Amino acid sequence: MPTRVEETLPYLTHAVAGIGGVIRTTPEDFRVEEKPLYLPCGEGEHLYLSITKRGLSTPQLVSRLSSTLGVKAQGIGVAGLKDSRAVTTQMVSLQHVQPDAIARLVPDEQVLSVEILGRHRNRLRTGHHAGNRFRLVIRKIEPSASAVAPLILEELARRGVPNFFGPQRQGRDGTNYEVGAALLYDEKRRAKMPRSKRIWYLNAYQSILFNRILTKRIDRIDRMLVGDWAMKHVNGACFQVEDAAAEQKRADVFEISPTGVLFGSRASWADGEPGEIERAVAAEFDATPESLQEAGKACGFRGERRSLRVKLENPDWSIQGDALTVSFTLPPGGYATNVLRELMKNA
Repeated sequence: MPTRVEETLPYLTHAVAGIGGVIRTTPEDFRVEEKPLYLPCGEGEHLYLSITKRGLSTPQLVSRLSSTLGVKAQGIGVAGLKDSRAVTTQMVSLQHVQPDAIARLVPDEQVLSVEILGRHRNRLRTGHHAGNRFRLVIRKIEPSASAVAPLILEELARRGVPNFFGPQRQGRDGTNYEVGAALLYDEKRRAKMPRSKRIWYLNAYQSILFNRILTKRIDRIDRMLVGDWAMKHVNGACFQVEDAAAEQKRADVFEISPTGVLFGSRASWADGEPGEIERAVAAEFDATPESLQEAGKACGFRGERRSLRVKLENPDWSIQGDALTVSFTLPPGGYATNVLRELMKNA
């Protein structure tokens, strides 16, 4: 079974040299603004806030809100998880909290500002946002950055950003997926582990297989093949490709994209050449689609399809001295680190 697969991820823009540099010198170098999918309607038991924080992860924020406002963590909703080593703005919903209680959230060096948006009938849930706008600073860049950065960003905007899972899923030694692989076939071990921890390791195994599939498709992440399961970006629905030429027109305008499998009891595997790639990756891990499907059933693990790419919108950049500032928008679930690694080529 392969090890440390995450260290060998390829670049879509491999023909263009990177700009080098370092990131996250300060939290202010990594700014994220969550784009709301909707605004509160004005009535309901959930109070919506917009909170800007610094050096505070989303779980840490939830814990602070819970203790300060006296609301159970289960009554606090968020649309996405934000990194602690950053300045981030995101929406939060609070159940059965009155607006006057928000005065207890005194701004400090971590909670920079709190804005009441209004009341809503529903709790804010994971994925209930329209994406994130990033403003990132890369310092100590190469002198060639002014020439190559626009080339890289143009190709990513045209073809898409490779939708790799990041190495954080695999832990410090890069082998969380090995635990996940073992759990699939070890009922006694699964029974001794809390469900959340068990799912984390199973997701790590899913992600390592997906990354391998994407690695084998890296030069064709924007090309539709017969047998592909294509995803409609408007709603996430998938359909199987029979006429690749006809569907390519939709892929060219980013209406649809090819996908890779996140295995499970109900996840569909591709046919044709894409199916051969997925089966070959499974074989590298001593598995088959059938064995992974059966293991998914035993674990209560459904699986799904995941787009091979995400759309990069409204990229912008500027250079001052030896620092490049780049801004762009990604859809929910898109990782800014995948844009950074294409630009920097040193990760």
